[in-house]
Amino acid sequence: MRLLIEQPRTMSSGSSNFLLVPIPEYPVLDCVPSKNVKIVVLGASNVGKTALIVRFLTKRFIGDYEANTGALYSRKINLDGEQVSLQVQDTPCVSLQDDAEGLYCQEQINRSIYWADGYVLVFSITDLNSYRTIQPLYQHVRRIHPSGNIPVIIVGNKSDLLRARQVADHEGKALADELGGPYFEASARENHESVQAAFLYLCQEVSRALGGGNGEKRKGGLHLARPKSPNMQELKRRFRQVLSSKVKSATAL
Repeated sequence: MRLLIEQPRTMSSGSSNFLLVPIPEYPVLDCVPSKNVKIVVLGASNVGKTALIVRFLTKRFIGDYEANTGALYSRKINLDGEQVSLQVQDTPCVSLQDDAEGLYCQEQINRSIYWADGYVLVFSITDLNSYRTIQPLYQHVRRIHPSGNIPVIIVGNKSDLLRARQVADHEGKALADELGGPYFEASARENHESVQAAFLYLCQEVSRALGGGNGEKRKGGLHLARPKSPNMQELKRRFRQVLSSKVKSATAL
């Protein structure tokens, strides 16, 4: 398996210049979290990675997004009675090379894989090629973390588009069994509960793996400071962008 790495044009090599997007807590937690749970969401283009993250953290669905540059979403959550600081790293897409033997991804994805404690591998049930990227993507994660158990889940998104299905449910389950993780079919558009179930399962697995630690078990990797005053400016901007485009479309009609 060959790995071809693209150096992002807007980022210098070795940079950790990611966008941190804080999400308000529901309910607000006053105590200092005892753990830092760090999750990265990986997959091919147009599988709904950002939509899944935003759906999980806000219960909202946004259908249209600008190009994914890799935002880091942060939020405090209550997990099994324990207050936890959750960070979810969105990532640009990965893809197979034409010969289906090489995996093409940006270098920042490697840093995100190194940084994270848990992994969401996403494909669309309407896109067979996105499904085919999951196994080499998992193998790449294992090369970066060759030892120990890796908390990972496989998510087949867009389960509401049954007529366009290209990947059967049993194929998703078989792949997940082969990779040693659970399989979730979800719909970011139609079903918040399915998205929440998948992410909360992974959060719990990561929390158990961390034990009594605070999640800072690796040196190096990404170190992104949390803003002093959490705000929703980035998501508000995205909502305004979507609403503006819809208004323009309605005016054009």
